[in-house]
Amino acid sequence: MTQELKDTIRIGQLKEKSVHKSLKMIYKDSGQVEVEVLGYIVDVLKENTIYEIQTKNFYNIKEKIINICKEHPVVLVHPIAIEKYIVTVDEDGNEISRRKSPKKGNRLNIFDELVSAPEFIKEKNLTIQVLLIKKDEYRIKDGKGSWRRKGVSLLDNDLVEIVNVVEFKSIDDYIEIIPSYLYEFTNKELSKELNIAINLARKITYTLRKVNVLDGSTKRGREILYKINKN
Repeated sequence: MTQELKDTIRIGQLKEKSVHKSLKMIYKDSGQVEVEVLGYIVDVLKENTIYEIQTKNFYNIKEKIINICKEHPVVLVHPIAIEKYIVTVDEDGNEISRRKSPKKGNRLNIFDELVSAPEFIKEKNLTIQVLLIKKDEYRIKDGKGSWRRKGVSLLDNDLVEIVNVVEFKSIDDYIEIIPSYLYEFTNKELSKELNIAINLARKITYTLRKVNVLDGSTKRGREILYKINKN
C-alpha cells in the first residue's frame, strides 16, 4: 500500500483515484495535464491531441467528448482489469487479506460503457484505447460499506501493470468483433460464439444497432435476428 493510501485512511477520501492518476502521468509524457480546452478541463493535452482517462460512466462525459471532437482529435482511455487482487486492510492500513478475484474483464467490456454513449462509435475524431490491466483493489474494514460486503468499504484501485492496448478507431474495428462466419445471429448465439454473458451480448447488439452498424429488423421466433448492415 502506498503512503498516499495510508494518508487517505487517516485524513479522509482520496481526491483522485490512483489508477486515474497513474495513467494521467503515463500519458502526460511531454504534454500538459489538467488544462482548459473549449471550456472543459481535460486530463492531458499533447501535440493538439486530447487524452481523456475515464474509468467508468461514459454517459457523464458524452457532451464533453463530442464537443471537443469538433476541433481536436481525442483519445479516450478506458482501463479494464483482466486480473484483480482484492486487498482488505484495517483502519490503520494494515493488510488483513489478499485474494484473487474470479472476475476477468476483456476488450468487449468496453460495451458496458458504450451502451450509454453509442454516439462515440461514429465520431471520426475519436479513438478509444482500451487498456487491459492488472490492478489491486483496496478495501477497508471500517463497518461503513454495503451489507453485501459485510460493512467493508471500497477504498481505491492501484495500477499494477498494463498488459495490452486495444484501439477502436473506426466502425470497421467494431464490426470486427462479430465473427465473420455469423451471417445472422441472435443474442444467445452471439453470447455463445464470443463466450460472453448474454447481458454483455445484448449491450453489444443494442449499441451497434443504435448507430446503424447492425440491422435487427427481422426475427426468428421471438428472438431478434441481427446482421451487419451493409449500407
